[in-house]
Amino acid sequence: MFVAVLWRRRVCQAAVCGSRSYGKLHPSACQTQRLRIFQSLCDRLATGAAEEHKASRADLTIRLADGRTVKGSAGVTSPLQIAKSERVKGAVASRVNGALWDLSRPLVEDCELQLLGFDSLEGRQVPAFESQRPPHACLNVTDIFCCLSLSQVSPVTLSGSTEPSGILRMIGIAFPGEREREEWEKDQEEARTRDHRRIGKAQELFFFHDVSPGSCFFMPKGAHIYNTLTDFIKSEYRRRGFSEVVTPTLYSTSLWERSGHWEHYSENMFTVTCEPHTFALKPMNCPAHCLMFEQRVRSWRELPIRWADFGALHRNEHSGALGGLTRVRRFCQDDAHIFCTPEQLEEEITACLDFVRSVYRVFGFSFHCLLSTRPVPCLGEPALWDAAEQQLESSLEQFEEHWELNPGDGAFYGPKIDIQIRDALGRQHQCATIQLDFQLPIRFNLQYTGADGQMYRPIMIHRAVLGSLERMIAILAENFRGKWPFWLSPVQVMVVPVGGGSETYGQEVVCRLREAGFMADIDDDRGSTLNKKIRSAQLAQYNYIFVVGEKECASGTVSVRTRAGKQLGQKSLQEVMRSLTELRQTRSNQEEL
Repeated sequence: MFVAVLWRRRVCQAAVCGSRSYGKLHPSACQTQRLRIFQSLCDRLATGAAEEHKASRADLTIRLADGRTVKGSAGVTSPLQIAKSERVKGAVASRVNGALWDLSRPLVEDCELQLLGFDSLEGRQVPAFESQRPPHACLNVTDIFCCLSLSQVSPVTLSGSTEPSGILRMIGIAFPGEREREEWEKDQEEARTRDHRRIGKAQELFFFHDVSPGSCFFMPKGAHIYNTLTDFIKSEYRRRGFSEVVTPTLYSTSLWERSGHWEHYSENMFTVTCEPHTFALKPMNCPAHCLMFEQRVRSWRELPIRWADFGALHRNEHSGALGGLTRVRRFCQDDAHIFCTPEQLEEEITACLDFVRSVYRVFGFSFHCLLSTRPVPCLGEPALWDAAEQQLESSLEQFEEHWELNPGDGAFYGPKIDIQIRDALGRQHQCATIQLDFQLPIRFNLQYTGADGQMYRPIMIHRAVLGSLERMIAILAENFRGKWPFWLSPVQVMVVPVGGGSETYGQEVVCRLREAGFMADIDDDRGSTLNKKIRSAQLAQYNYIFVVGEKECASGTVSVRTRAGKQLGQKSLQEVMRSLTELRQTRSNQEEL
C-alpha cells in the first residue's frame, strides 16, 4: 500500500498525505488556497475535539460485528482498547456506524463497531484515511504499521519560495509486520522478473519507438504469437456462428456525431483534417457495424447477426498513461457485435459466457464475473434497464460460475458483465466484457421486420473475449514467465546435430517440421559443445530440443529433451510429429510428449 509522507527534519512524526489534485495557480494564490484548506481542517478537527470533550465519560454501549455488546466511556474508550480487551489481533482500522475511524480515536456515542484487519481493502489503505485527531496530534505511520519500505525521498520546495522548506517527501509502502513486507518484496522481485517488457526484449518479440509513441512493433516471433491468438479466436468464431467483417479505419466526424462518440469521446480520438472535412481514426468498431446493419431491411429470420472485426483501433491515450503493451494507442481487439431480438438476448449472453470460459480454460486462468448495473445518469427507460439486468442475472445464474453484483457501474447506454481473470501471481485483470446497448440502435434507427410484419428495434451486444490482443500478450507473457506453451510458442523446437555427419539429417528434420507448420531451428555451430547448445536452447525457451547424432541418423529418430531439462528418450520422427500436432491442435499446456 503506497503512502506519501512529509517528515519535518526536526520533528519525528510522520504526516500521511492522501491523494490531492493540483491546479496551475499563481504562487500567492497557492499559498492562500493552502491556508484556507489548512484552516478549514483545523476548524473541523477542533469542532470534533470539542464534541468529544463535551460527551466524555458518558457510558457507551458498543455492538461488535459478531453481535456481542461491550461497555465503554465516551471520549475515553477507543477501538484500539476494545481490540486489545477482546483479543482481536491484526486490527489496523475500524468502522464506526459505517464510517471509517482511526483505531486510537475515542468513541463518543453508542455505536456499531467493526474492526478491520490488513486483509481488508480499508485496512490496506488506512494511512490514506483523514485523521480526526486534534490539530496538535499528527497521524504517525508507526502508530499503525512498525514496517515501512521507502521507495523515494525528496526535498519539498513550497510554492513561491526558493528557500529549502526543511520538509522531506517520503513515498513508500507500509506493512503491518516484517513478514508482510518480505512477502511483498518477494512478489515485487517476481513481478520484475516476469515483466513483459523485459521478456519482449530478451526474446525479440516486440519493441516501441519514439517515431510512433504507444504503437508496438512486433518482430517475427511476436507476430507469431499475435497471429496464433487471432487464429485461435477465429476458429472459435467458425464454431459459434460468427461472421468476420472488414471495415474502414478512417471515418468522417459525421459518423461519430451520429453515434454520440464525438460529443463524449472526441478528446481521445486522432483526427485528420482534409478541407473542408474532418476525419477521425476509429477507436471502436460499433458505429461501422451499425452502418452495415442498416444497409437493407432486416428480417427476424436473420437474427441473431454476429459480426466480428479485427480492424486496427486508435485511441489518443495520454503519454503518461502509456506502459508497454498494457496501455497503447494502436491496438486490435477480438471485437464482435451481436444484433438480436429481446427473446434471443438471454441465450446469446449465455453463449458469450460459455465462449469466455472455454478460452480462459485454455490459458489456465481462473476468473469471476461482475454484473454492472444502471449508473446515474443513464440513457433509456427504467423498465428496459430492469428487464435487461434481470436477463443478465439469469444468464449468470445458469453459467454456474462465481459472480458478484457491481451496482451503478454499468455503461451509460446499458448494463454489462465484466470478467476478471487471475494470473499466476494472483493479480486480477479485466479483459473480457459483455455489454448491452440500447442507444446505438436508437441513434442509427436500426429496425427489423418481425414475424407479425411490424417493425422492431434490435438489441445490440458488444463483446470481447481476449480484449486487446496487445494487452493479452502482456498478461500471457507475465503469466507464463516467458515460457510459452507449445501451441503458442514462437520457438518450439531446436534441432542440435552431434558430429559433422549428422548436420544433413538435422536439416532434414527441421525442413519436415517447418513444412508441418512448426517453429523449428537448427544449431549447427561447430564451435560449441553439445551441453552449451542445449543450455542456449533452454535459455531461449525452446519447448523441445531434438538431439540428432549418428545413431538417430541411422534409425530415423530424434533424442528429445524438454526446456526444463527432462530427457524423454529416443523417439521416431514420425511419432514425435504426431505428438506435436496433437499438442498444437488441443492447445495443451503440458510439457511432455
